[in-house]
Amino acid sequence: MQTIDYTQKIPNNVDLKSDRRLQRALEAWQPNYIEWWKSMGPTDFNEKDVYLRTAVSVDKDGWAQFGYVQMPEYRWGIFLEPQEKDRIIGFGDHYGEDAWQAVPGEYRNALRRIIVTQADTEPASVEQQRLLGHTAPSLYDLRNLFQVNVEEGRHLWAMVYILQSYFGRDGREESEELLERRSGNPDHPRILGTFNEPCEDWLSFFCFTCYTDRDGKFQLLSLAESGFDPLARTCRFMLTEEAHHMFVGQTGIGRVIQRTCEVMREHPDADVREHGAVPLEIVQKYITFWNSSSNDLFGGEISSNASNFFSNGLKGRAYEEKLDIDHKALEGTYSMDVWEDGGLSHQEVPLRNAMNEVLRDEYVKDNEKGIEYFNKVCERNDVSFRFRLPHRRFNRKIGMYADGRFDIDGNPVDEATWNARVGEWLPTQEDRDYVKSLMVPCYEPGKIASWIAPPAKGIDGKPFEFEYVKL
Repeated sequence: MQTIDYTQKIPNNVDLKSDRRLQRALEAWQPNYIEWWKSMGPTDFNEKDVYLRTAVSVDKDGWAQFGYVQMPEYRWGIFLEPQEKDRIIGFGDHYGEDAWQAVPGEYRNALRRIIVTQADTEPASVEQQRLLGHTAPSLYDLRNLFQVNVEEGRHLWAMVYILQSYFGRDGREESEELLERRSGNPDHPRILGTFNEPCEDWLSFFCFTCYTDRDGKFQLLSLAESGFDPLARTCRFMLTEEAHHMFVGQTGIGRVIQRTCEVMREHPDADVREHGAVPLEIVQKYITFWNSSSNDLFGGEISSNASNFFSNGLKGRAYEEKLDIDHKALEGTYSMDVWEDGGLSHQEVPLRNAMNEVLRDEYVKDNEKGIEYFNKVCERNDVSFRFRLPHRRFNRKIGMYADGRFDIDGNPVDEATWNARVGEWLPTQEDRDYVKSLMVPCYEPGKIASWIAPPAKGIDGKPFEFEYVKL
C-alpha cells in the first residue's frame, strides 16, 4: 500500500523530510495558503464539522477514509502515484525514450506554463463557489460542495509541489501568484475565462462540476501521459479525486430534472414554477451555457502550441498508452470545418496541429453519455422533453469559431438572428433571477429544497438523513 505520512506538517508520500530545502519552502507557503482559504474559501463554515473523505493512500481501492473535520484543519498534502519502473515517453518526438525525472531545459518555460495554467484553475473554482453554502438545498449537498472545495485545494497543493520542487525561484514566485489572482477580479483575474464566470446558484454549480470539471478530467488525462514523470504521477492521482466532482454535477443535474418531472406529473396543466421547480427548458439553457464555456478550455482548434506540447512529449492524448495508433502522429491529418472569411470550409489539418480538437472529441463523447443519462430520467417519468448538447461551435470565445455566430446546431447565423434567438439558447436574466429565487437553504437533516430530488443513496454508506455537516 502506498501510504501517506500524516505525521508530517505537510502530509505526503514523496519523502518530503529528506529534502529540507523544499520542505522549508513549502512550509513557508503553507500559512499563506491557509490565509487564502480562510479569506476566499467557504469562510462562514470554517468552524463547522464536515463529514469529509481524506486520502490515506494512493491505491486504487481503499484509498480514502471518512470522518468529521473542520475545513481549515483538513490535511492537505502531496500525493503522487508510485514511480513506474523503466517508464518510457509514450508519444511525440521523444517516443520510446526514458521518461524525464527532471525538467528538460529546452522545455522548461512551456512545461511551467502548462503547470501554472492547470494550477490556477484549482483555487479559482473554490473562489467561484465560496458563497454557495448559504443556499444549499440539503446537508448532503452542502457536504458535497465542501468535499469538492477541499479537493480542489489539494490539487493546488499537487501543482505547487511540482513548481517548487522542480522550478526553483520561478516556481516559488508562481506559487505565490496563484494565491494572489482572484476569480472575476477585473484587475487580476484567473488565467482562463471560464474560471472568472460567476457561479451564484446551485444549478450553475452542478453544471460547473459536470462540464468544467469534466474538462479538467481530460486535461489531467493528457498530462498523465506527460514525459515529465512527476507531473504524470501527480495527475494520475488527481484523476481519482476528480471523479467525485463529476459525479456531484451529473447526479445533481439529474436530480433537478427528476424533481421537475415529478411536478409535471403531479400538476400536468400547471407551470412548474408555481410549485417551486425549474423548467426543463431553463435546465437546458444552463447546460448549454456551461458546456459551451467549458469547450473554450481546450483552446483553439488549430494550435501550434498544442502541436509543440505533443511533439515535445509534454502533453499527450487522453489514454495515449491504450491507443493502437501512430504515437508520433507525424503523417496523420484531422478533418474539420474551418471558419474563415465568414464561411465554413472542410479541410484536412496536420494531426499534431489539431491535438486540442482530438482531446475535445473525447470530451464531447463523454458529455453525450451524460445527456443520455438526463434523457433517461425524462423517459422514466414519461416526460417527452429531451436534452441535447450544443454544437462545439456554439457561443465560443476562444478559437476560430469565436469570430462567428452559430446557432445551437453549429450553423452560421448573422448578428440579427443571434440577437433575436439567443434567449432561446442561453439563460436570460429572467431565467437566472428565477433560479436564484429558489436558492433558499435547507439545513434540516433528511429535508431537501423543493426544486431538487433527494439522491439515490448517501455518502460512505450513510443514509440521506445523516448529519453530513454539523451546523
